[in-house]
Amino acid sequence: MNSRRFVTLLIIVVMVLNMVLSMNAAPRARSSANPAGGLDNVAPTGFRSLFNGRDFSGWKVPEGDGGHWKVIDGVIDYDAQSQAKGDKNLWGVDNFGDFILRVDWRIKETPYINPGVPYVLPDGTHARDVKGREIRMPFPDSDSGVFLRGAGKNQVNIWCWPIGSGEFYGYRTDGRQPPHIRAGVTPRTQADKPVGQWNRFEITMRGDRVTVVLNGKTVIKNAQLPGIAKTGPIAFQHHGGKRNGKWVSPPSLLQFKNIFIKEL
Repeated sequence: MNSRRFVTLLIIVVMVLNMVLSMNAAPRARSSANPAGGLDNVAPTGFRSLFNGRDFSGWKVPEGDGGHWKVIDGVIDYDAQSQAKGDKNLWGVDNFGDFILRVDWRIKETPYINPGVPYVLPDGTHARDVKGREIRMPFPDSDSGVFLRGAGKNQVNIWCWPIGSGEFYGYRTDGRQPPHIRAGVTPRTQADKPVGQWNRFEITMRGDRVTVVLNGKTVIKNAQLPGIAKTGPIAFQHHGGKRNGKWVSPPSLLQFKNIFIKEL
């Protein structure tokens, strides 16, 4: 085979390979596969989807919100600037008791520097310096969470603290709770992915006990939530606000998708 025929054949082979790769890539882009495989917002076997990827069917957008909670390209998107006069959180319409809840979430950006992030110890208390003062550190931060059974205290936190997402701040910081309760709702490890990447919660609620798995790692294991209601809706938290055009607290610049539940 002479060199001209070889070059021509090589060009044809490259063109065919490019066509095959393009054909294989297109379905993957359209499918918008979720981290565990399958199509976005299509419930796996045994679960039902709480979000259809198109609109807020099954959810209550805050009255007077002004379009800040919205659906974009198959995800629930929030810019932390709801104009609602009262509750700005996004609530589901159904009540649940015992369940396994899966939620994919990502923090879009962290424009606010939180000047007072504590150094949280494994027992849920805050580290102190030699003078007994709490150690506080500045961090780029955004803040949201998943409310369980209808109350903000039962919140699985989403934020940028070194302790990681998944804790129950309302219980951990409640001085009326005994030490073992506060330690139990403190994350065992930091399992968050970098800001901008998708994370997955799997939250199991049985009675007053809860387990939280974040990105395949158990961060809360069979922790007790004393006094939690037997049933209630879930919600995604609003957090943050602006003054003179600048954020004055960590904003909920979040997106959510693949919201699936299995009742137990």
